[in-house]
Amino acid sequence: MNIEKEFKTCLKENVDTHFKIKNSIKQIDQSIREIAKALKRGNKLLLCGNGGSAADAQHLAAEFLVRLRPHINRDPIPAISLAQDTSTITACANDYNYNEIFVRTFQALAKKGDILIAISTSGNSKNILKVLNYAKKKKYFSIALLGKKGGKAKKLASASIVIDSNNTARIQESHIFVGHFIFEQVENLFI
Repeated sequence: MNIEKEFKTCLKENVDTHFKIKNSIKQIDQSIREIAKALKRGNKLLLCGNGGSAADAQHLAAEFLVRLRPHINRDPIPAISLAQDTSTITACANDYNYNEIFVRTFQALAKKGDILIAISTSGNSKNILKVLNYAKKKKYFSIALLGKKGGKAKKLASASIVIDSNNTARIQESHIFVGHFIFEQVENLFI
């Protein structure tokens, strides 16, 4: 095994995948504007995802609640990860169905004007589709960070940011980049 060669291959894939994000600049700009409007009205962000995307949802929510950049002190921005409570997740999966875990929490916590951010590398996770479908039906603005070709989620979200890759690791790396970029731009509006 040639570690240097493998590293260079992965690094090139990462850079190439990141470069393709420019194809979603319209959706990114729309997301920044909608988040800023919602926060100025006093609304909040609700984020969700499965597996690594659940960790990304928690990570991005923390950036809003605490701060993204250490040199900027600002008031906390309201953001909640819908996948941070293992008791609720396991109770819902046991008592209802795993596909209900995000929609039930979203129904309980979302108020008119809040924004849903759903993260899925495939765009086809049933629990993500269910919460996006609910958000669409109830006219919530939703942002989907997706991979591959966007899956079924692409048509359900108000703004779909699709990372054009089939490599889950590269998609997740790009989701964090996009999330940080969006949040940095929103944070700039609040400092």
